[in-house]
Amino acid sequence: MWDKVFEKDKSVLHKKVKFHNRFGIVLVGDLYTPRMKQEKYPAIAVCGPFGAVKEQSSGLYAQEMAKRGFVALAFDPSFTGESGGNVRYVASPDINTEDFCAAVDFLSVQKNVDSEKISIIGICGWGGMALNAACIDTRIKVTITSTMYDMTRVSAKGYFDSIDEKGRYKLKQELNAQRILDYQNKSYALAGGVVDPLPKDAAQFVKDYYAYYKTARGYHKRSLNSNGGWNKTSALSFINMPILAYSNEIKNAVLMIHGEKAHSRYFSETAFKNLKGKNKELLIIEGANHTDLYDNMKVIPFDKIEKFIRKYIK
Repeated sequence: MWDKVFEKDKSVLHKKVKFHNRFGIVLVGDLYTPRMKQEKYPAIAVCGPFGAVKEQSSGLYAQEMAKRGFVALAFDPSFTGESGGNVRYVASPDINTEDFCAAVDFLSVQKNVDSEKISIIGICGWGGMALNAACIDTRIKVTITSTMYDMTRVSAKGYFDSIDEKGRYKLKQELNAQRILDYQNKSYALAGGVVDPLPKDAAQFVKDYYAYYKTARGYHKRSLNSNGGWNKTSALSFINMPILAYSNEIKNAVLMIHGEKAHSRYFSETAFKNLKGKNKELLIIEGANHTDLYDNMKVIPFDKIEKFIRKYIK
């Protein structure tokens, strides 16, 4: 049964796969393969956005890249979607970075994959995880981030770094009080997905999220953003552990893509400044907002993505 929010492309083969990360969590993915036969393909692992599942944006990216001659794996990260891990709906900067590395493990041993030509694509919050994985995993030849969020930065400092130390301490107090409630209740309170109903005075980026996650365009029953959201206390590890500490040491190629009108654009611009080498590029898409890069086929620069990957996996 086809359970994606995008249409199936009959020129691409699709199957469900399982693999595990080094924490022993079983991850579930959709593997998209070109119908054209060749002995070895370059491969791509795709994940994101933050709070989404593989049946949404990451699957769309994977299917499109398979059309272009790649074996492409869209996967659910630990604790979400069809992947394993308990307690459910937990996010972790460490474990979720590892999820990308585990996807590289899986792709590396596939008989039809050239293990020397593996790339990753991270969308939204998983753009930050992808870049973080590239800091440690030298097997990743090319990293693509699309409409990237640095979830550790926004968790600790708020949007546009608006939270100071005093505000952060108050947030930590609230989250630690929630830990006691969760322990007493033997369940974990959810933070809530995209706001519904949509307030009349909602910021434009909230309206953009609503237009994707809460309508037929992108709604999925397993998507956290479409439904109850992450565990509230997931934010604690993100407040305490900044990612991208060693991004200046990434030697392999990186392409960062962001919309000109995206509220999140500053995440990519800041992260890009820390990258070194002539094989790094920041591409700003004129007129695009944050969620345009989730599924707008007229906006997502797939030609550029393919060209960039093929250039640097040679």
